[in-house]
Order: sequence, then structure tokens, then C-alpha cells
Amino acid sequence: MQNARAELAKLLAQECGSVADIQELLKGLFKDTIERVLEAEVENHLGYSKHSALGDGTGNSRNGFNTKTVKTEFGPTVIKVPRDRKGTFQPQIIHKRQVRVNEIEKKVLSLYAKGMSTRDIEAQVKELYGIDVSPALISKITDKIVPEIVEWQSRTLESIYPIVFLDAIHFRVRENSRIVTKAAYTVMGIRLSGHKDILGIWVSNSESASFWASVCNDLRSRGVEDILVVATDGLTGFPDAIRAVFPMADIQRCVIHQLRSCMTYVPWKDRKVVVSDLKEIYHSRTLEQAELRFQEYKQKWGKRFPIVVKSWEKHWGELTTFFNYPTDIRRLIYTTNPVESYHKQLRKVTKTKPSYPSDDALCKIIYLATIDILKKWNKQVNGWPECLAQLHIHFGDRITRHKET
Repeated sequence: MQNARAELAKLLAQECGSVADIQELLKGLFKDTIERVLEAEVENHLGYSKHSALGDGTGNSRNGFNTKTVKTEFGPTVIKVPRDRKGTFQPQIIHKRQVRVNEIEKKVLSLYAKGMSTRDIEAQVKELYGIDVSPALISKITDKIVPEIVEWQSRTLESIYPIVFLDAIHFRVRENSRIVTKAAYTVMGIRLSGHKDILGIWVSNSESASFWASVCNDLRSRGVEDILVVATDGLTGFPDAIRAVFPMADIQRCVIHQLRSCMTYVPWKDRKVVVSDLKEIYHSRTLEQAELRFQEYKQKWGKRFPIVVKSWEKHWGELTTFFNYPTDIRRLIYTTNPVESYHKQLRKVTKTKPSYPSDDALCKIIYLATIDILKKWNKQVNGWPECLAQLHIHFGDRITRHKET
């Protein structure tokens, strides 16, 4: 029965040529499911199945149907509600005066947002509502949010973001009959109000200057005119792209990412002391003191770990941008911890799935999880009033111009 229903959904889906076709299909499948449940309810109420001889002489029997129009997420749907001769049957799945039926759809989306598989959702809905909902139907229900994702990813943004963070989180996705690793590149911004927001998420299997140029141009086309500081984990091609689109933005390379990447070239027995010496550099009070600590590091470790020294020299300008700012702002921008914290929350939702069948499937779960996360971001970043006052001193008209508009 399960396979037959899934096969039927597959065959019907082949006839869909538009979103309207999909909605009409879902409406029909949803109507059939509800009516089957109502039939089961009236059978349980009467105590015997349709046309059964057990009903003879019971004093109550089926008495046709009433029609009722209910509102669902698929649009108005006319359903047949069974009647009994005594009028004692009270439907449970749709109560007598109930005209809106979207609880199941909302439940499906809620469970999907928590990272449950379609099979798990099927079992959960069966347990809660006594309804058989096939994985194919669940996929169709979740497909309804695709237009929402497009709308969200295209929404108008604020004209200025004082601080923006960029980082990537990796997932395994099926592509061309094989599993590949893809990255979801996240752009998180702190608004002038001090509240965090996710400006966009782009799924790709590679990064380059052209890729990041398209991301930056997307932000520009959605209304972003200025970014003061960008904190990034050293993504390939990003510095050139950000300078081309937002030339006045300061770029801070994440010091913690730099530290981790350097440990690849340091043996385990030396890592503790090497890390301690590198911390002395970025824990310095001034840029001059940091340069002195770096020279001391070169003298001590330069011959043993030349690759580490060359990496710090190559990226020195972007690693030390935060020294241009007061302590409160330094604390915010010297790492990409805020966006990494968001990624950890995503992992709690996605860790149950080893891979995703498509980019669309991955985007759906990321979007639903993100919307849930954003609902909890109702507080300012710690110490934001002090940071904003210092940013006003540092950037002057670049902030006030946007506040006035």
C-alpha cells in the first residue's frame, strides 16, 4: 500500500508543470487523506465497517455525507463529511465548526525544520493524527517553502552594516549519482541597532574571486551601500571581491582560523608552546607591540616552522586590522565566532542526516532552521552601545548619513 501510494504520487507529479499544478496536486492528495480519516472515524463510532452485517439492528447507520469547505495552505478544499442517522457522530480530525485545516502541514514543516527525515515525520504524523502521510507527500509539502526561500534570499537589506561576518559550513550532497561535499557560505551582519541577521546563504562546491564578486554584487543590488568591517575566515578570492564592490570596508582575517590552519605544520609535542607564543602576538595591546612579539616568534621558531612564519607575514595586514579599533570592537571582529555559533546551531538540526539528495533539499532545511534561529535573536550584541559610540568616532559621516536616510 505504501509503495503504491508513493508510486501514484510520483506519476501524478510528472504531470506538474508549474507551482499551481503542484498546489492542485497537493490539495487533491490532502483531500483524499482527510476523507479517509473521516471514514475511519465514523466506522469506529458505529462499531462496524461499511456494508457489514454487524450493523443490522444496531439502531444507527451511515446516512450519506455533508459537504464542507475548509481552508488549507493549498487553498479552499471541499471535503465530504460522513453522517449517521442519529446525528451523534462528531469528527475529530476536523471538528464540527472548524474551517481551517493546516495543523498537519505546520507540523510537517516544524518536524522537517528540526532535522527529522521524511520517514521519521511519516511515523510521527501517524502517531499524532492517525494519518498515513507518504514521504512523497511530505516532500511536496516542504517544496511549498521554495518560493519563500527565494523571497527571503532576495529581500531588501539595510543600507549599512557596521560589521559583517563570513564563514562556511560543509555538507554532503548527492550530485550526478555521487556524494560530493558542498559548502553553504553564510553572510551574517550586525545592524546599526546591534541585532544580528543572516543576510544570505549561498550553496556552492567551489569558491573564487568571481563567486564572491557575485555574492557582493547581490548584497549591493539588495540595498547594501556600505560595510564598515568584514571579518572572514580567509575565504579564497574574497578580499579582492569585497574591495571591488565595497572598497571602503576594512577586512579582518579571523585570527583563530589562522591559528588552527598553522597547527597543521606543527608536531603535537610542540603545539602547546607554539600556540602560546602566537597568542602573545594577537593579545598585544598595540600594533607595535604585536610586531615586536612577531619578530620574537620568528627568531624562536622561524627555522623549524618557516611555513607558519610565511603565512603570518603574507596575511599580516588583514590579521592585524583589529588593532585599529578600541577594545570593545576588537573583541567583536578579531574572530568569526558569531557566525560559527550560528553554524553550530545548524549542526544540531542537520547532524542526523549523513547527506542530502539535492541542493534544494539542503537549502530547505537550512532555511527552516535559520528562521527558527532568527526568532531567538531578539537581543543586542553584548556591549553594542559602547561599540556604536566608538564606531561613530572612527567612521563619522559614513554612519550618520545612513541613519538620516
